[in-house]
Formats: sequence, structure tokens, C-alpha cells
Amino acid sequence: MIERPRAVYIVDAVRTPFGRYGGALSGVRPDDLAAGVLRALLDRSPDLDPARIDDVLFGNANGAGEENRDVARMAVLLAGLPVTVPGAAINRLCGSGMEAVIQAARAIALGDASVAVAGGVESMSRAPWVLPKPERAFPAKDQQLYSTTLGWRLINPQMPQEWTIPLGESAELVGAKYGITREAQDAFALASHRNAARAWSEGLYDGEVVPPSGVTLPRDENIRDTTSLEALAALKPAFLADGTITAGNASPLNDGAAALLLADEEGLAAIGREPLARVRAAAVTGIDPRYFGLGPVDAIRKVLTKAEVAPGDLRTVELNEAYAAQVLGCLAALPEIDPSVVNPRGGAIAIGHPLGASGARITGAVAHQLAAAGTGRGLAALCIGVGQALALVLER
Repeated sequence: MIERPRAVYIVDAVRTPFGRYGGALSGVRPDDLAAGVLRALLDRSPDLDPARIDDVLFGNANGAGEENRDVARMAVLLAGLPVTVPGAAINRLCGSGMEAVIQAARAIALGDASVAVAGGVESMSRAPWVLPKPERAFPAKDQQLYSTTLGWRLINPQMPQEWTIPLGESAELVGAKYGITREAQDAFALASHRNAARAWSEGLYDGEVVPPSGVTLPRDENIRDTTSLEALAALKPAFLADGTITAGNASPLNDGAAALLLADEEGLAAIGREPLARVRAAAVTGIDPRYFGLGPVDAIRKVLTKAEVAPGDLRTVELNEAYAAQVLGCLAALPEIDPSVVNPRGGAIAIGHPLGASGARITGAVAHQLAAAGTGRGLAALCIGVGQALALVLER
């Protein structure tokens, strides 16, 4: 018999500044990035005995390289936690970090854990190339390497081709479906950079972002304070010759990590801190892979229904910016969401989108924004390649 679910609190949330592809964090292994935010999270709660942590879950979309498949366990050991603390890597592609948070929250709600850490990490700079095993021994011909940085590889020939198009071409389909112009996408991208730059200059990230070990990176590396509509308009389409998606109105490739500390009432007492927010509800949905960017629409509707929260009651919304066209498409399909509360401190177009970390980043961002406001309800949601989406409602 399952007892009434326990309340689940987000006690703290941290992240590294996000580095650009080949940039400041490109020399840092992903397991070290994960260990760094895990260690920083625990250092901020000195009354918590690390041995009390029931599990550590880290989202990671790759796993093929220095993550050693189970980057969470690697982080536990590298961060110096007791060897009795377990760890598991979670993969739901772009949603991996949020999936880790949801699974940790579910374990606490059901009584399987009292204190847990959930987060995500990705080094897209250090993602390896992979070489498939040959069909027979001692092949005489050249063999092909595949990049694991982003997108499809080693595609099953039975998979319909229309489902395996590049993510940018999928975003073009979303833009065409809702008539989203290049100008609208560039204006959205510019706002993302300006909001992120303003948030950093006003110190809004001071309590959230922790420095990566051994690297000097004072803020998110991809933010462009001086960009303009004219500069964005000068960029060429990246996927279709007559398309609207460019490097300027799409999220970049990035490196970074994020981690959250979650607990029930008993764990909260042991930690001795006031929580940032409480987990209210979560939802996962699927959609035609060609329109993966619109996945959050159904996920948001589902989670708001579960949480019994009206869209107008949302104080803040973090909707991951894989592409400007994708976010604008979701908002067009969800006119009940107030655009002015979406990504108030900048989004992934400016901050970056290290795949496994992004879901944890936006969840932590909502928690910190609710804590700063003192009250309210917030929503975090993101699309996932190959046609899925996650959404999470927090309250303060």
C-alpha cells in the first residue's frame, strides 16, 4: 500500500557558467564538471552529512566518452563523497537534467529517499567520435567515424527518414507552421541576450552560479552584449538556403553542469536550511519527431492540469530556447501563457544549451526566482529531440 506522497523540497540549486563550444570549459572533463557542482552544492549546506544522501542522479545525453557511462557515480567518487552514496546517469536527451530532478523527486515523494541530489552535465566540446564495430574481423576498407556532439548517428535503417532530419530543419517546420518570420526570431534572440546580460550585471545570478574548478569564467560565455538586430540579420540561414534559422537565433553548443539538492521534511530538518521551492507536479509527453519543438505545448497543459494551476497564476516560466522559432511556436499555441514572464533572465540562446544540464538549469532557475519573489508558482519546460517534452511546476 502506497502512503500519501511526501512533500518534496528543492533546498538549493547551483550551476557553472556555461562555456561555448571549444571555449573556456573545453579543457574540463564532464565528470569533473559534475563533481564540481556536486561539491559546491554540499559546501553550501555544511550541516548536511553527505552520508545521508540516498542517491545522486545526473542527466547526460552522451555517455559515450569521459562520462564513463555513469557520470553520476563518477561525480560522487571524484567529489569525495562516501563510497556508500550511489549514483545513476539518466538519459532523456535534451531533457536529461530535468528527468533526473523528476526521478529524484519521485523517489522522495514515495519514501524511497529522504535526501537526494539531481542535476545534469554535458561537455559538447569533448564529446568523442565513435567507431562502430565492423561486421567482420580484420576489415580491409576504411571505417567511418561518427561525432557524438549532437544529433543522429548510427541511424536504424528502419527509422522513417522524415523523423531523422536535422533538428534545425525541424525548427524550420515549426516556424513555417505558425508563420514565424526571421525578424521575429532575431528579435526574440536579441531579447534573450539583453535579458541575460542585464541579469548578470544586476547580480541576479550571484547566488546561483558557482565557479568551475581550475578555470576562470566569470559568466556564461555565449552572451553577446553588443549584438544587434542588424548583426543578427546579416547571418546566413544554417539549414535551408531560404530558411529562417541561423546561428544567431538558435541555441549554441555548450559545456556546463548544474545540480539541485532535494529533500523531504525530515531531510530538510537535517540540512537546516529554508528551501527555495516545493515540487508541485511533473509531466512527460511525446509528439511527432518532425515537430519536436512543439512538444512542450502538451506537456505544459498536462502539468498545469495536474498541479491545478491556471496559466495566469504563473509568476515565472523557463521555456528552454532550443530555437527562437520553437519557443515562439509554443507560445503561439499557448496564448494563455504571458510572454512577459518567460525567461526573464535570458534563455538558452544567450546562456547556452549543454544538453544534459539544461533541464536542471531551468528547474534551478525557476526555484531561485520563486525564492527571490518570496511566493508564487513557476513552470519549467523543454522540448526534446526525437519528439518528447518535460514540464515541471514548482511553488513557493
